[in-house]
Amino acid sequence: MISVAMCTYNGSRYLPEQLESITRQTLPVNELIVCDDGSRDDTIAIIRAFAEKAPFPIHIYQNEVNLGSTKNFEKCLLLCRGDILLLSDQDDVWREDRVKKQVEYLNAHPDKDAVFSDALMIDDNSKSLKCTLWQGVEFVEQQQQKWLQGKAHEILFNGPVVTGATLAIRRSCLNRLLPFPTHIPLLIHDGWIALVLSLQDRIGFINECLISYRMHSSQQVGLGGKLEPVRMLDRFKRDRELKLAPIRDKAEELEKIYLHLRDYPYIPREKLIKLFLRLRHYQRRANLPHSRVLRISPVLKDVVSGRYRFSSRHWWLPALGDLLE
Repeated sequence: MISVAMCTYNGSRYLPEQLESITRQTLPVNELIVCDDGSRDDTIAIIRAFAEKAPFPIHIYQNEVNLGSTKNFEKCLLLCRGDILLLSDQDDVWREDRVKKQVEYLNAHPDKDAVFSDALMIDDNSKSLKCTLWQGVEFVEQQQQKWLQGKAHEILFNGPVVTGATLAIRRSCLNRLLPFPTHIPLLIHDGWIALVLSLQDRIGFINECLISYRMHSSQQVGLGGKLEPVRMLDRFKRDRELKLAPIRDKAEELEKIYLHLRDYPYIPREKLIKLFLRLRHYQRRANLPHSRVLRISPVLKDVVSGRYRFSSRHWWLPALGDLLE
């Protein structure tokens, strides 16, 4: 049985196109579960009207209080009855074979509990932006090979790669994923699902754009903009506290993730060691002495040990920045 878990919030503008794309699937779904998080537009009316003609049952649940995307998806997934659950945003468009491709993958890979895909980026008017999600998060060939070698967790320690709108998971793995944590702001539901399953080597990918992912100003969650590169001249001019702020934020985020994962008995301890070493690296960077001379020794130690690769594949740039700024 195949269920779709869709969370909505003021999504009336794009919902009809998304709903129609789900009905056009070459492998039909068996149910659509909608959890609405307090919409004030025509979202519910659109879904109810669609439910009258849909070829599958649609169950609508309206939250009495706003849960936020992470807890709303948790509720929605628990309400699904299917063996395979496909996550859905309210404003994308599915390729006609999305369900078929992901179900076939999971059937062919019983060792995997989830699979995600790439997505074509589109604008407000459903026009292609001539780029993909994976290009945006730099999930390139080298990273994909590393993922296939069982090192997906090391990639995800650096930042998000998996977008929930492209995810399909087995319902049987929910007991290892729930409840979704909410005290780690940058790790929302899809990030948590991907990270936990990657630590068990139970998530795979399909190198195709199985959905069109909409980028617009009103979306509740989505891809953030890329940071502008820091020029060499800026490294001498910008305020040191401004430089340290994102490093401290990263250290705090990694510490929260590490402490939370440490309590899960089915997470391999040896994989958490890499996370701990990454955490300690960021903590050292965040607490380097103000004196440039006194920074030389600790920076060189992390250069020699190779730990600056935790900060960037261009490891010499953060190392140089730590010495000069």
